[in-house]
Amino acid sequence: MNIISWRRKEERRMGFERQASSSGHGGEEQGGSAAPLLPKHHDGSGAHLSSQPKTFANIFIAIVGSGVLGLPYTFKRTGWAAGVAMIAVVAFLTYYSMMLLVRTRRKLEKDRGYSKIASFGDLGLAVSGQVGRLAVDAMIVLSQAGFCVSYLIFIANTLSHIFNGNSARGLLGSGLPSLSLKSIWIWGIFPFQLGLNAVRTLTRLAPLSIFADAVQIGAMGVVMTDDVTSFLRRAPAAEAFRGWSAVFYGIGVAVFAFEGIGMALPLESETADKAKFGRTLGGSLCFISIMYASFGLLGYLAFGEDTMDIITNNLGKGFVSELVQICLCVNLFFSFPLMMNPVHEVMERSFAGKSFSLWLRWAMVLAVTLVALLVPNFADFLSLVGSAVCCVLGFVLPAWFHLRVFKNEMGLLAAALDSAIITLGLLLAVVGTWSSLSEIISA
Repeated sequence: MNIISWRRKEERRMGFERQASSSGHGGEEQGGSAAPLLPKHHDGSGAHLSSQPKTFANIFIAIVGSGVLGLPYTFKRTGWAAGVAMIAVVAFLTYYSMMLLVRTRRKLEKDRGYSKIASFGDLGLAVSGQVGRLAVDAMIVLSQAGFCVSYLIFIANTLSHIFNGNSARGLLGSGLPSLSLKSIWIWGIFPFQLGLNAVRTLTRLAPLSIFADAVQIGAMGVVMTDDVTSFLRRAPAAEAFRGWSAVFYGIGVAVFAFEGIGMALPLESETADKAKFGRTLGGSLCFISIMYASFGLLGYLAFGEDTMDIITNNLGKGFVSELVQICLCVNLFFSFPLMMNPVHEVMERSFAGKSFSLWLRWAMVLAVTLVALLVPNFADFLSLVGSAVCCVLGFVLPAWFHLRVFKNEMGLLAAALDSAIITLGLLLAVVGTWSSLSEIISA
């Protein structure tokens, strides 16, 4: 998710009719909290607008993140053929849902006199009043907090894998025999996150964005190179399909990995040639889906049944592999407060009169930490968040808003398509949540 882009957009946005609040939101950074590439184009108001190549890059940054690291394990659970098909279906649904938001906003601004709908939450307010705003805000809080829980799980599990128990306890302090190694790392991170989340100005953390992108791309390159080497060395057996229950589990992870619905409207607003936005969005999502499918497929084919929930844990011992894993941990450690910022915005608007509230921020960090302690498996939690939250946020709400705005002028086929997406999104949410919860509880 491109949090810095979202924040800059909020700082310069114009007033929204119906007195919409100033909280705009984005989706999963799924690892990438990067600032946008600096554009060269301008509109009449002097605001920066992005060229098509830079819009393509910004879409990539807004979507690709830590969720990709759970895809090889997901392919192991679903089978490689089911995994590839799953990526393609989720990519198409993501594209279609993002374009539904764009078309709905254009309709409201052109025909109904809304001056500036800058965010997903604004659109919810315009279409369904405070109920629409509340629905979007609730999903944003749950999804963003879920991303941060996955960060803590990734950091703790990765560091536990790199360092043995004695060395880790030596780093964090002895006298903690009753705590698991994962718990020690999570509680060791906790006080530092309290400090980072107390920072009032988000732009002070912006320089970390470039580091986040570089680490993410570098880590994927190292992992895929190691995958090819491992596959050529032993070529383990791999299954193509492992049952429909596993597919619902996998779709949750895929939806998590593609989450970026909250950035659709800000990205389209900052595009110079808005008529080509749909083409650019489609091209970027096509590229991402090929990259995701290749990453998941190579990881599963390389390690077979030994594929771990975090694919970097399959890397062999060595300076380069451990450096990559540590850099990913540092990246997610500093991305944590960026991803929590939309949560803080919503909570402070709701419970602190839009004022900065240190105790409320610390309470949210504590809540996220406690959830991370309870969930053992990285991919299982990705599936849970993707199913329970991201399916509703990414598919159900865009189709619902579009159906409400266009209901008096759309044909029967278009109305049936929106209704089908709503039904499918709810089905994936219910069945996927049940599947992932079953895995977490059994673990």
